[in-house]
Amino acid sequence: MPLPPLLISGASTPAPRWRGSKTAVVACAALVVVVLLALLAPVLTSYGEAQILPGSELLPPSRTHLFGTDVLGRDVLTRVLYGSRISLGLAFLATVVATALGTAVGAAAGYSGGRVDALLMRLVDTLLALPRVLLLIGLLAIWPQLPLHVFVLVLGLTAWFPLSRLVRAEVRAIVTRDHVLAARALGSGHLQIVFRHVLPNAIGTVLVAAPLIAGGVIVLEAGLSFLGVGVQPPTASWGSIAYDGFEVVNSAWWVALFPGLAIAFTVTAINMLGDVLRDALDPRQLPLR
Repeated sequence: MPLPPLLISGASTPAPRWRGSKTAVVACAALVVVVLLALLAPVLTSYGEAQILPGSELLPPSRTHLFGTDVLGRDVLTRVLYGSRISLGLAFLATVVATALGTAVGAAAGYSGGRVDALLMRLVDTLLALPRVLLLIGLLAIWPQLPLHVFVLVLGLTAWFPLSRLVRAEVRAIVTRDHVLAARALGSGHLQIVFRHVLPNAIGTVLVAAPLIAGGVIVLEAGLSFLGVGVQPPTASWGSIAYDGFEVVNSAWWVALFPGLAIAFTVTAINMLGDVLRDALDPRQLPLR
């Protein structure tokens, strides 16, 4: 009885390592906490996202305002909670777009080979040569009032280039394996081979790269919003909140500190999760027995 592709590639072994990893538990717990705080924002605070409290400008952290208030008298904790919805939502959707596009281009290049592979990889090389941050700043400067759904597409459409190269290299190695050659000899079509034998064995590369893309998108969105070309006020994101506290950082350090800590905490947890997935899904990371 032939083995399924995932069993042939050794992808059935990560589960025990995943369950025994303390890093995985810590990373997943941290991300669950961040997501729950974002979802429960209306329950955890009695203030509105952009609610201005007259006479409460630049109040330091206290029992009434745990994270203090900003220059307009808005509760910083409330804005950090609501801003997590925007930052996490943008990161998730942009990662989905980048992962889908990068996987499709990489699989097409790796499986086709020849001129198609050369053409697609030269296109990727050209796109990688362009400074992504400068490209985004120029685009957002031309269209400053960019809607959020378009902003998501812009972030996703500029994040897939490295993933496509990783998938292409993995697919080039997979197409030479015995089970793929056997499927071709039995008359399987190209789409059947790709979706049943190639992509299931390349999914590990995609899952390892996806958290890194998500972490990069969070940092990039925060940087763009901090520069004033990302998420536009009064909508709150971690980057835009930090931007609000930039000019008063010497006298009101809490306005920029807490969104910065939220970014660092979340990105660190995502990177830890990526490391765990790499150890679990890469057979070369398995200990010898």
